[in-house]
Amino acid sequence: MKIGLSSYSLSQAMNTGEMSILDAIQWVADQGGEHIEIVPMGELDLIKKPELIEQIKEKANDVGIDISHYLIGANFITESREEFAAEVARVKQHVDIAQQLGVKLMRHDVAWRSGEDASILQFEKDLPILVEACQAIADYAKPLGITTSIENHGLYVQASDRVQRLIHEVNRDNFKTTVDVGNFMCVDENSVAAVKKNLPYASFVHFKDFYWRPSYQNPGDGWFQTINGNHLRGAIVGHGDIDMREVAKIIKESGYDGYISVEFEGMEDCRKGSKIGMDNVRRFLEEA
Repeated sequence: MKIGLSSYSLSQAMNTGEMSILDAIQWVADQGGEHIEIVPMGELDLIKKPELIEQIKEKANDVGIDISHYLIGANFITESREEFAAEVARVKQHVDIAQQLGVKLMRHDVAWRSGEDASILQFEKDLPILVEACQAIADYAKPLGITTSIENHGLYVQASDRVQRLIHEVNRDNFKTTVDVGNFMCVDENSVAAVKKNLPYASFVHFKDFYWRPSYQNPGDGWFQTINGNHLRGAIVGHGDIDMREVAKIIKESGYDGYISVEFEGMEDCRKGSKIGMDNVRRFLEEA
């Protein structure tokens, strides 16, 4: 397993201009990271700024780390077939960027709904269109040697069973899941149990941690609510309420031998939070 960082973890510093993506790559290498995930957010738009692609590749090569993963948002629930086709075409553009980066793994979202619209009945109604989109993109990516994936992310297709349902319906050997050990909490699923369920389908693993408080104990600013009204706040990996040592043990004993990436979205300085998180994940896996 190779331990590294998502560029998203350093977005706090990149959004203020303190770091560029090239600075972020250098920083990850300086902390002993073995890879970086590229998440195009804000100014990091590789469609509008294609010159960054070669710069990112050269920098990663210079500092001796892998570019492991390329992650984008997407929503295939649209008002018309024309909009659906346009969204599939847009995601295929990003598959081309993944190839240009030399990346063999790419995550794309599939849908966003909330409240009553996020019911299991609505999910079953939406499933055929989501399957169609994921099949088209996976089929486009396969000749390029790229495995696409869905992350347990975005509330609507976040619970472990819904992720598995989509994977089985898509039925492509290059369509899997990016398992985010923290995100299951957003739909009030136990992270240890959910990781056990979905790890066999994993193409990638994210370590993210949260602090948790029940719905009747509103902690105030800085927290957000789960699908059932409980409260979460991003934490440094190993500092939150997920049993990270047990998660590390499950992953190590499973035989998973892919990339592991730390995602930090806490209130602390992003560099401090990311470094402590990577150090903790490394230690938890060594001790497991």
